[in-house]
Amino acid sequence: MTGKEHSPLWVFGYGSLLWNPGFEPEEAIQARLDGFHRSFCMLSIHHRGTIEEPGLVLALDRQDGAGCTGVAFRVADADREAVITALRERELVSSAYLEAVLPITLHDGRTVEAVTYIIDPDHEQYCHLPLETQAQMIGRAVGGRGPNTEYLFNTAAHLTQMGICDDEMAWLVGRVKAIIAV
Repeated sequence: MTGKEHSPLWVFGYGSLLWNPGFEPEEAIQARLDGFHRSFCMLSIHHRGTIEEPGLVLALDRQDGAGCTGVAFRVADADREAVITALRERELVSSAYLEAVLPITLHDGRTVEAVTYIIDPDHEQYCHLPLETQAQMIGRAVGGRGPNTEYLFNTAAHLTQMGICDDEMAWLVGRVKAIIAV
């Protein structure tokens, strides 16, 4: 083969992409992104809340020494353009996420570059709230893609299935279940 070889498109999932990537990957493997952590630090005013009653969704928040374990999805070459278009429509709806191509380490030791959606810390939807406030918001918010509780419970369940321990997520699941049971 002459010229520059075409590299595969990889997408890093850490939240809803874990359980709803929106495409059929050619490969899915656990992976780690260093320098970021998974956090309910983005107000959701479209998918899991509204402007009047925002929900919270996960975002990758930059933090020295942190790391986030998720899933790397390799996209079929034939689906490349359709997948990236669909991801941008889904993830960049309010411009709170920034699309970045970052190195991730796959569970089998390979390092690849992956399309990753990280939070813009200067965006108005970026927030840091106490866990109790997060639980209260998640417990009542509903957006265009459904209840915020569904997002939390599905993401937490998939992390558990993958053997990924997230203490804050586990606390939120328990607290939100108590809130909605009242």
